[in-house]
Amino acid sequence: MPTNFERMIQLADEVFDVKHDPSQIAVNEEVLDRLRALHPYAIRESKNKDGPIAWILVIPTTSEVMKGFLDGSLFEKDILEKTQPGLVFSAIYLCSALVLPERQGKGIAIKLTLEAVDNIRKDHPIAALYCWPFSDKGERLAKKVAELCRLPLQIRPRQR
Repeated sequence: MPTNFERMIQLADEVFDVKHDPSQIAVNEEVLDRLRALHPYAIRESKNKDGPIAWILVIPTTSEVMKGFLDGSLFEKDILEKTQPGLVFSAIYLCSALVLPERQGKGIAIKLTLEAVDNIRKDHPIAALYCWPFSDKGERLAKKVAELCRLPLQIRPRQR
């Protein structure tokens, strides 16, 4: 029987299929270190005695980077490359949220994402959220987070 960690990795592969899309961020230790350097709340996890049950990643960034991503002149991986520690961030990219299937629908992803956004807002004048949803659930989550944070949400259309 696979561990929770192995199941989370498999879920990420199934949902995002990064191996077949080089424009996406392929999460590895280097990427996690970069995210941590941007803000300690860029990565959130919920776990139990069996390991992780949910992961979320958000990227605090600038409005210019957000605009480039939304207009298609930047890819997802460019968001992280063009965002450097020490900048004043005005936008947050809602990058990903993964929850094990048996734990979905319990508000875990919303809680983790709100915690991340609220804590980043303590340090930066965040004026907008943006996302590139890969599922209806992901889009609903982004809309709910934006509503609860009272921030505008910009959505890059999904690939079909």
